[in-house]
Amino acid sequence: MPDGSPPLKPRTLRDAAALVEAGLVPPDLAPGLERLAETYAIALTPAVQALIDRADPADPIARQYVPDIAELTTLPEERSDPTSDAPFTPVKGVVHRYPDRALLKPLLACPVYCRFCFRREVVGPDGGLLSEAELEAALDWFAATPTVREAILTGGDPLMLSPRRLAHILARLSAIPHLDIIRLHSRVPVSAPERVTPALAEALAGTEKALFLCVHANHAREFAAPARAALRVLRRAGVALLGQSVLLRGVNDSPEALAALFRAMLAAQVKPYYLHQLDRAPGTARFEVPVAEGRAILRALRGRLTGLAWPAYVLDLPGGAGKAPLGPDFATADGADWLVEGPLDHQPHRHPGRAGAPAAGQAAAPPPGRGGGGRP
Repeated sequence: MPDGSPPLKPRTLRDAAALVEAGLVPPDLAPGLERLAETYAIALTPAVQALIDRADPADPIARQYVPDIAELTTLPEERSDPTSDAPFTPVKGVVHRYPDRALLKPLLACPVYCRFCFRREVVGPDGGLLSEAELEAALDWFAATPTVREAILTGGDPLMLSPRRLAHILARLSAIPHLDIIRLHSRVPVSAPERVTPALAEALAGTEKALFLCVHANHAREFAAPARAALRVLRRAGVALLGQSVLLRGVNDSPEALAALFRAMLAAQVKPYYLHQLDRAPGTARFEVPVAEGRAILRALRGRLTGLAWPAYVLDLPGGAGKAPLGPDFATADGADWLVEGPLDHQPHRHPGRAGAPAAGQAAAPPPGRGGGGRP
């Protein structure tokens, strides 16, 4: 320090005063942000702070994490549980919407708190950690539900668990014969890469099940050197890496920004998996990109970006109806033919139907002697 005192140790910023001290918000906004912090958690790790360009008032990293008083305005279409976790919770910590997979939420703490989080009403630094009895009951539910073939650890962020506790959960899930896949969703590799230790990697590598770690990142700059180093530790342990993102106004709402993000993922050997349409949680309207605009952005990328970089653009339907793909579409039925837009020339190309084939969109007739499900 200029006065000779030792430099301040980097720390996670958790309140308005800390944000002001770090130069991330002006002092006159502090009172409003103090009120906001009573409702929604704040946390910016040292790794995230290092990514923020304080000279840019529209910095896409700061926009994701620095709170805004606009979050206290809830619009009529916004819901506290936009994906309807609660009605599909058979036991505490489990969400079972799809027949063949279910969520396990062992805790509700995160290293950072995204300002657009769809679980912002429940996540926070108090942790929401399942007790030993609650965790065992949740794991017992997985063991007793043979239709479930995939367990998805989320929360909160499961990589906030200690390696010992995480290893215990993975061992219990790995011992369930009907489970084929274990998937984890995490912000840790990009927002708190120092937590990716050899012990954590060993815990993830200790299962014989197919295990996938889905890394949440929304901007190419999140794949800075510390994040890439953390991801290398995971890769060397044999962890398969996927990427998920949210389409966000002011963060990645252009073909150029999304292309840079997906290329940064691939360079780190992270396969883009999901691009989510924003879930309408309270106070998140400033982040929403209309579906039509999202489809247009992705359409502009087709032909410019390797297919490896192409995620599924999805909307989690309200009421727990599931994730629906949003396109974009490149083919239109025209009788028995299809008109398909070329990704390079953007012109329609006719794909002729075969002689005797049903018109596009119609079901084929059953073979002779097999109509109505009878026998010949």
